[in-house]
Amino acid sequence: MKILITGAKGFIGKNLTLELRNRGYEDLFLCDIDTTYEQLNEYTKICDFVFHLAGVNRPEEQKEFMEGNFGFTSTLLDSLKKNKNHCPILMTSSIQAILDNPYGKSKKAGEDLLLAYEKDTGSKVLIYRLSNVFGKWCRPNYNSVVATFCNNIANDLPIKVNDREQSITLVYIDDVINTFISAIEGKEKSANDGLYYVITAYPVKLGAIADLIYSFHQSRKAASSEDQNISQLLYIPDMGDEFTKKLYSTYLSYLPKDKFSYPLKMNKDERGSFTEFLKSRERGQVSINISKPGITKGNHWHHTKNEKFLVVKGKGVVRFRKPFEDEIIEYEVSDEKLEIIDIPSGYTHNISNMGDSDMVTIMWANEAFNPDKPDTYYLEV
Repeated sequence: MKILITGAKGFIGKNLTLELRNRGYEDLFLCDIDTTYEQLNEYTKICDFVFHLAGVNRPEEQKEFMEGNFGFTSTLLDSLKKNKNHCPILMTSSIQAILDNPYGKSKKAGEDLLLAYEKDTGSKVLIYRLSNVFGKWCRPNYNSVVATFCNNIANDLPIKVNDREQSITLVYIDDVINTFISAIEGKEKSANDGLYYVITAYPVKLGAIADLIYSFHQSRKAASSEDQNISQLLYIPDMGDEFTKKLYSTYLSYLPKDKFSYPLKMNKDERGSFTEFLKSRERGQVSINISKPGITKGNHWHHTKNEKFLVVKGKGVVRFRKPFEDEIIEYEVSDEKLEIIDIPSGYTHNISNMGDSDMVTIMWANEAFNPDKPDTYYLEV
């Protein structure tokens, strides 16, 4: 299939182009502001499907709304007509097309033009009215509040929230792209008004968006801070919530190039070190334990807390004993055979380095450490 994409260098265009290539679509004609009419005419001679994404969102003069959102649409359709190409066309419009403002009027004019073209030529037309699209590569301080918030907060710049209670409806770029590619396969489904929408959408208040992004930012800053905020220290957001997961991915894409990394607080002594890596309110915490040769750590038990140990460097032994029994259970561990050792509740346990070099163990606990309720009781194995 030969696919023409207008607005190919824009936010949606970049994401669509790369995902089409990921899925094996190779004949892509990329059209943007620097494409000549002659090139466009060549593309419209042979294309089998058109993604018409080009448009004007924030021009210097209001007349450019109509020139970009209506005028170029007319140019595109004239070129298709000239070449007698009746291939399907998917056009991105906006939920603002129902509003009485210059942008909304220009988008509605583009819609009407395309519908008239469909009636005149019999070509299949799909008009997708998009709400606020967010995701990676969206231009900040331009037309997306999410892009602006993510960019500014990631770079320690101020943001402005005029009304925390204002609700907006967001759609995620991957959901948009998946919806569009489904249209190529004939799986689109129109709404009652005959138009098309991205089904997965998130109505969210501006204040909630800002608070969530600030929490992402703070969790990274608190990792090595001396003045640690325990409520945010190393906590990753709730990845079980789809919107939070998508917003977190978006936020990370705006990190400054010199801020991808952040330091952790290593608790060191003569035995080695213990470093908390990440925490989750739903899925516990992961830590990295380094033990010097001959060192034994642990010798404690838990009522409810349970853990998983994975030795990734060195060799050692994990020992268990019930508090009221004498039997000691032993498991040898090493980096030569990676296996997880479950640490059940009700067993006092320890781990000893039996090698000649540092032993590194990844430790997962089913709950993040709470100093007010540690559920950890000293008892020699």
